[in-house]
Amino acid sequence: MKRIICLLLALMLVLPIAASAEDDELDIEETIEDSEPEAGDAAEPEWNFPLALEDMDPEYIILANKHYLLDKKYVPKDLVKVPSKPKNGGIYWAVKPKDGQKLRQVCADALCAMNQAIMDDAPEYGYRPLYLKSAYRSYSTQKTMYNNRLKKNHGKDDGWVSKPGASDHQTGLGCDVVPKNWKDKAMNDKMMKEPECQWMAEHCYEFGFIIRYPADKQDITEINTEPWHLRYVGIPVATYIWQNGLCLEEFTEQLQQAIAEYIAAGGDRSKVEAYIQTPTEE
Repeated sequence: MKRIICLLLALMLVLPIAASAEDDELDIEETIEDSEPEAGDAAEPEWNFPLALEDMDPEYIILANKHYLLDKKYVPKDLVKVPSKPKNGGIYWAVKPKDGQKLRQVCADALCAMNQAIMDDAPEYGYRPLYLKSAYRSYSTQKTMYNNRLKKNHGKDDGWVSKPGASDHQTGLGCDVVPKNWKDKAMNDKMMKEPECQWMAEHCYEFGFIIRYPADKQDITEINTEPWHLRYVGIPVATYIWQNGLCLEEFTEQLQQAIAEYIAAGGDRSKVEAYIQTPTEE
């Protein structure tokens, strides 16, 4: 009789524990089920482009050409005078405008750093000093230059001077840099043979620059070869463009295609809004 009573007491103690364990298992299962996404929820699509968005500054990759015109009121932020004394970390000026040679701060800093690098190589390779010949130009200045060029060529656009709004110089990120022996000469594609220009073509990406108008991209840029024209886009973008043999127009086309695919797949438009560029309506 005592054994039966003991067994009953033991069962009474065990049953609540077992019931509690079952409840815990039920709670775990319910939690797992609750954490599963509801039907119809779509995962955020991947950003399918070789460069991450955070590696590209939308202000630095802005495209300016006859199809992507800048507004006449567009004036870049943080324009500064480029230091003109190489001994103090600057670069010589070939021309001295009334307001000075100006670029956006990040571009000016990168240009001075690049100039210092070629100066460091000069004793070994005999490079001549570089000169900044043209930097930022306003819409109105570009308009005057373009009209003067048309008059000189009997109304024909020969591809040497961009129409107002289409000039890379208006971005404050484009600059013409020439070797010393060209600082007082009219520029042409023969400058490509100069060792200093070859050095720039090979190394400018290391400082965030690209050659804006390469010799093999004239049919795309619709601008004659300009081995002297540098454009700041940031080191990640410049490296990608250099490694893949692109011009800025080709890069822009690739990027806009990636953006379109991302949005079509359900991506958050607000994340890429600043990078969207559309051709100017004519």
